[in-house]
Order: sequence, then C-alpha cells, then structure tokens
Amino acid sequence: MEQAWKLVLFSCLVVSFLASSSSAQTCRTQSFSNNKLYTSCSDLSALNCYLHWTYDQAAGTVDLAFRHTGTTSSRWSAWAINPSGASMLGSQALVAYVNSSGVPHAFTSSIDSMSPSMQQSNLSFGVPNISATFENNEMTIFAVLSIPSNLSSTNQVWQEGPVSNDQLGIHPTTGANMQSAGSVNFLTGESTGSGSGGSRTRRKNVHGVLNTVSWGILMPLGAIIARYMKVFKSADPAWFYLHIACQTSAYGIGVAGWATGIKLGSDSPGVTHNPHRNIGIALFCLGTLQVFALLLRPKKDHKYRFYWNIYHHSIGYAVIILSIINIFEGFDILNPEDKWEWIYIGILIFLGAVATLLEAFTWFIVLRRRKTGSDKHSHSMNGTNGVNGHGAIRGQDV
Repeated sequence: MEQAWKLVLFSCLVVSFLASSSSAQTCRTQSFSNNKLYTSCSDLSALNCYLHWTYDQAAGTVDLAFRHTGTTSSRWSAWAINPSGASMLGSQALVAYVNSSGVPHAFTSSIDSMSPSMQQSNLSFGVPNISATFENNEMTIFAVLSIPSNLSSTNQVWQEGPVSNDQLGIHPTTGANMQSAGSVNFLTGESTGSGSGGSRTRRKNVHGVLNTVSWGILMPLGAIIARYMKVFKSADPAWFYLHIACQTSAYGIGVAGWATGIKLGSDSPGVTHNPHRNIGIALFCLGTLQVFALLLRPKKDHKYRFYWNIYHHSIGYAVIILSIINIFEGFDILNPEDKWEWIYIGILIFLGAVATLLEAFTWFIVLRRRKTGSDKHSHSMNGTNGVNGHGAIRGQDV
C-alpha cells in the first residue's frame, strides 16, 4: 500500500511541474530570423498569437513584431490597435498573407465597416516600415508605427481568416476568433494578452495537462496493470494496489481538470465546444461510477462477481476510449504547437505496443498453464483408473 501512495504522490508532483511549466510566457523563448530583439512581449489570449515590441517614447515610435503560430499559407493574419474600443470597427490594422506567387505580402488596412473589404489603405498614423515572413507555419508581421502619445496605451485586436486567389475572406465568428481583443500599454509593457487573457490561456493549458495526464495516460496505464500483472502469481496483491493507485489518482486529477473546464466555460459566455463538453461530462459520470464500483466490489466467489466484472470492464474501456477521443478534441480547440500532439500520440503508441506484447505473453503463459494442468489431470486419471499397463499388472498381481 505504501507503494501505491508513492505513485499517487509522484503523479501529483508531475502534474504540478507540468502545470507550472505551462504558465511560463512562450514569447520570451521566441526568436526571429533577423536576430532582432525587443524589450517587451506578450502571449496574446487567443489564436496562438504573440506580440513583441520596443517603444521609443522620445521618437514616438513602436517597433513591433506580431507572430501568429500554427497557421497555414491559406490563412491571413492581422493585428490592429483601435483607439475607439476593443472591437473590429475603427481598427487600424496590419495585415499579411501569402499571395498566389508564394510570397508573404504585408499591408495596412483601416477597418471602417462591419463588412470590411480588407483592401490596402492608409491608417490614422504613420507606418514607415512594414514587412512579413512566413516560415514553419508561422506568420510574422514586422512594422514600425509612428503614434501620438495618447496611443501609447490603447486597445488591441487580432484576427485570422481564409485566403483564396489573393482574396481575403471573412474570419470565423465563433470560438477563439471572438476572444481576440484586449489592451496594450507600449510604455509599461503591460498587455491583456499576458494579464487576464494570459490567465485564461494558462487555465486552458492547465486544463489540458491535467486531463491528458489523468484520463489519457494514467487511466490506460492502470488498465494495463490490472489486465497483465495479475497473471503473475508473485505480483498478487501488488498489482491490485498499483491498479487502485493509478485509477484513483487519475480520477482525482481528472476531476480537477474537469472542474477547470467548467470554470473556463462559465467565464466564456457564448463560446461553446459541445462535443468536447458533452464527452467531458460523460467521462466524469462514468469515472464516478467506477469509484462506486470499487466500493461495491463483491468477493471473488460471490454469485454477482461475474456481472460486476462485466460492469467494471465495460465502463473502464469506455472511459479510456472516450478519454482519448476527447483529448484530441481538446487539441483541436487549444491548437497548441504540433509537437505536443505528436508527443501524446507517441505515448499512446508506446502504451499500445506494451499492451500488445504483454497480451501475447499473457496468452503464452495462460496456454502453457492450461497444458500443464491438462497433463497433470491426465496423469492422475491414468494412475487412478489403472488404464496404463503398470496399473493393470498390479491389479492382476493382487
């Protein structure tokens, strides 16, 4: 039992480490191909975007770089400041896309209607320099803004949308595209992208980490322990305690992840991810049923143990399958760097390979035991009934 508690403690430490790592600002680890450095940066709260800048108060200029990660050459990216409010109308935008020649094209556009044409136009302030690069599915807009002092603290908005034949389409009007607004203070280096918005991003990351570790890793690992370790007589009852430790810690961490998801939903009115939410609720209910299954577990020789096994195994495998599906739903919503999704895919492949090898080894052991048991039974029957020659002779001798 001491080993079980050590495993639970280790799981909590891993989750704490991952959660704290996820809270670090990504923008501070980013670099640019031109080796340019900026004094301030912010992880913006939506669409995997980042803002870097250096403000020269004396000259009244902002030298900035806006980076949109995880995009494609068929999407446009834009960042804007809006003195009139945190909305699209009135925004003074920097826009970039990859044109039909495969070259990144950057321009300025003043958004003066709710159905903007996104055509090139002058802004209410000067932009003496603007350019863009597109590398590794990252669009970066470089620009120098000449702004009056009253715009050193202002509203910011950013967006992305489709491009077809050099025509910029309307951006989506759901999900993260409706959360891409905040404020920025070029003088102090503060931004809602690293304030309240950054807090929401951190909570999303923590939500994802907690649920991936619990439902997506510990749950399948606990099932593997239960199915294959109990075949070895020397592992009894250690396998049972390890199984319980894995599943109860997974449930506890998973409930924490589920609670962060509920909180994120309540803090984001109008933003719905129905499949992800519904599967999450189903997982919480099924996981709770598994906890009750532990409390109601009959003894091995009880007449209802057979039905309990069916109930326990069915719900357990359903939880694992739904967990994996929902984690990939979460990846689609959070849209992290591709490496994180591939890391999880690698973990699943590893667990699957281990399970496959253990399945083959388990059947080998079971079949060998059956054969050994059958041989012993046959030998016992032969000796008892006097079927072999020696028995018959001894019978006759008597």
